[in-house]
Amino acid sequence: MATSVRRTTLTLPAAPLGPDNPLPALQGGHDLHRVRIPRDAGLPADMARQIGYRPLTSILPVARRDGYGRARRGTDLDALVIENDRLRATVLPALGGRVYSLRHKPTDRELLYRNPVLQPAAFALNGAWFSGGIEWNIGATGHTTLSCAPLHAARVPAPDGGEMLRLWEWERLRDLPFQVDLWLPDGSDFLHVGVRIRNPHHHTVPAYWWSNIAVPEEEGSRVLAPADAAWHFGYERTLRRVPVPESDGADRTYPLRSAFPADYFYEVPDGARRWITSLDAAGRGLVQTSTDALRGRKLFLWGTGRAGRRWQQWLTEPGTGGYAEIQAGLARTQLEHVPLDAGGAFTWLEAYGPLAADPAVVHGADWTAAREAVAAGLEAALPRADVDAAYAAWLPYADREPKESLATGSGWGALEVARAGFALPGTPFAPATLGPEQEPWLALLRTGELPPGGPLPGPAPTSPAWRDLLESAPPGPATDHHLGLAQWQAGDRAQAVRSWERAVGQGVGGPGRATDPEAGAGKHERGATASEAAAPPGHPEASVLPLYCLAVAEWAAGEPARAADRYAQVCAAASAAAVGDGPAARTWRAALPALVREAVPALLTAGRTEEAARLLAALPERVAADGRFRLLTARVLLAQDRPEAAREVFDAGFEIADLREGDETLSDTWFAIAERLTAAGGPVTDEVRAAARSAHPLPDRYEYRMRPV
Repeated sequence: MATSVRRTTLTLPAAPLGPDNPLPALQGGHDLHRVRIPRDAGLPADMARQIGYRPLTSILPVARRDGYGRARRGTDLDALVIENDRLRATVLPALGGRVYSLRHKPTDRELLYRNPVLQPAAFALNGAWFSGGIEWNIGATGHTTLSCAPLHAARVPAPDGGEMLRLWEWERLRDLPFQVDLWLPDGSDFLHVGVRIRNPHHHTVPAYWWSNIAVPEEEGSRVLAPADAAWHFGYERTLRRVPVPESDGADRTYPLRSAFPADYFYEVPDGARRWITSLDAAGRGLVQTSTDALRGRKLFLWGTGRAGRRWQQWLTEPGTGGYAEIQAGLARTQLEHVPLDAGGAFTWLEAYGPLAADPAVVHGADWTAAREAVAAGLEAALPRADVDAAYAAWLPYADREPKESLATGSGWGALEVARAGFALPGTPFAPATLGPEQEPWLALLRTGELPPGGPLPGPAPTSPAWRDLLESAPPGPATDHHLGLAQWQAGDRAQAVRSWERAVGQGVGGPGRATDPEAGAGKHERGATASEAAAPPGHPEASVLPLYCLAVAEWAAGEPARAADRYAQVCAAASAAAVGDGPAARTWRAALPALVREAVPALLTAGRTEEAARLLAALPERVAADGRFRLLTARVLLAQDRPEAAREVFDAGFEIADLREGDETLSDTWFAIAERLTAAGGPVTDEVRAAARSAHPLPDRYEYRMRPV
C-alpha cells in the first residue's frame, strides 16, 4: 500500500486534565535533577560545562497543570495515523504529538509500551504527563511542558514523493520553534523522524532534546547500546561513572535486576553508530538509531522495589505490565543544556523499527558479542549509510510548506511572529491561531499598553523582549504585575518585588518588602506616585496575584514569618474577590484552593497552626475531601499535637493525584505521626524513631520513595 496520513479517533479511559493552576509558576517545583558531583567523578569538560549552563529557576511563562484527578472515563481522542504496508504509527497531536502506538504489521507486534489508559501524573516540568509511547522532550531537564498540550500538525510532501506528518510548536521555556517530521518510506520497516530546533533570535539559547521511548518491561528484557560505560544518576542526586553491563554486583542492562529507579546515560564512543534497543527473552524488540547529532543514549528503569512498582501501578491500571524507557538526546546526559547559536539550528534524523537477534548471544555473558550481534542485525535491517542518505534527502523538505492542516496548537508562536516578524519556512504560525490568551499581548504590541483592568491570570510572556515592552508601557496594576513576572524570570528579584508592591498600591517604600530596595536595580525603574503608595487597590481582584507573588518572594528570600503574613493577606484578598456571581468572582473561587494549598505549609512553618486550620475548614466539602487537602489536614492535626487524629486521616485512605516524582512528603508525614504516637508525649529520640518505623511500617499505598532509605 502507498504511505498514507489520515485522521482517526482513539477511545481510552482517561482522567480529564482539568483547568490549569491560575497562580504564576514562580518556582521550579521539586528539583529532582539537582546534582551533587563527587570530586573524583572525572566529568568530561564539555559535560561539566553544560551541566552548569543556564538551568531554569522557574517554569515561567508556562502555567502549572495540576487540575486533574484519578477518575477516568471513556474519552475520544483525536489521532493521526501514518501507515505503509509494514508499519502503522498512531500519533496524538493534542497530547504533545505523542506516538502512542507503533505496530509492525508483518509480525502483528506492538513495538512500544502502549498504555491502556491516559492517567496524568506530576512528572512534566509543569505537572501533567502520562506514560507510554514516544514523546518529544524539548525545553529543559525533565519531561516537556508540552506533554499534555496540543501541537500543530499537517500533511507535508515526503522526500520519496509520498506524505509526511509534520508536528510543530513554539516551546516557551526557551522561546524556540521546533518541528518533528514523521514518514514511512515505501516498503520500510522503520519509521523515519526528522527533527529541527531553530533559534530565530539574535542571542545564543540553551537547547535540550530527548526522545523518550517507552518499551515493555518483561522478565528477561535487556537494553543494549554501543557502550562499555555509563553515567549513573539516581534519586540520591549523584552522578558517577559505572561500567556496563555490570555495576554494584548486578547486570543493570536488565531493568528488573535493580531495586530502585535510576538513569544510565551510556558513554557511546565518538564515531560509533548511535543506537539503543530493548530486546525480550526471545531476542526481539524495538531499536532506535539516528544520525550523529543525537549524541546521547539512556536507560531509565523503575526497579523492583515497592516504590518503583507503586509508581508503575499509579501510571496505569492493575494487571498491566510495566515499562522501561530507552532514550536519545542532544547531550551525554539529561542534566546538560547545549548552546544553540543565534540564527542556528539543530537537525537530525531518527529511525524506529523492529529488531531480532540470536537470543543466546543477546543474553549471553559476553557483552561485546551481544552488542556486536545487535549492531550487525541493525546494519542488515537499516544500514547506517541509508540513515545518512535519508537525512540528506529530508533536509530540503524541512522547509516545505504544509499541504493540509490536521490539528492546531497554541497561538504563542503566532504572537512571537507578530512581535518580531520571524521567517520560519515550513512551520507557519498563522495569525488565525491567535486566541484569547494572546489578545492582551497583541494590544500591548499595537497600542503600547495592556488593556485596562486587573492583572490577568494565565501564562503571560516573560522574555526580555516582552519585559522591554512592559517597561515602556504606562504603569498600572496589570502592567506592574506582569513586569514583575518578567523581572523575576530574569533573576532581578528586587525589581520584581518593587513592581508587585506597586501593583498592590504599596509603592517602593511600602511595608513587608522582601529584599533590599537598592539590590539588583535594572536599567529602568518607575517610582510610585504618592497616590499609588497610599491608596489601596480599587478592586480586590487586582491585588490577588501580585500579593501572591510577594508571598512567594518572601518565602524564597528565607523569610517564613513574612511569607506567612503575605499568604494570609492573599487568601483574604482572594476570598473578598470571590464574592459574587461575575467572571472575576468565579475565577478567584476556583483559585482559592490553589492558594490555600500553598498557604497552609507556610503558616505551619511560621507556627500559625490555628490560622492554617481555619483556612482548611473554610474550604468547600468536595475540595476538602481531595487527597491534597487530606494530607494538609493530617499535617495540621500533627502540629496541633493530635497524632491520633492525624493517623486516622491516613487510615481512612486518600490519594494525591498530582504527587510529584520523588516527593517524600507522604512518607515523611506518616513517620512523623508514628514517632509522636510511639513517644507518647515524651521526646522523639533515635530509639523512638527506630521503634516507630518497626511498629508503624509505611503502607504500600503511601510508598513512593525512589531512593534507598
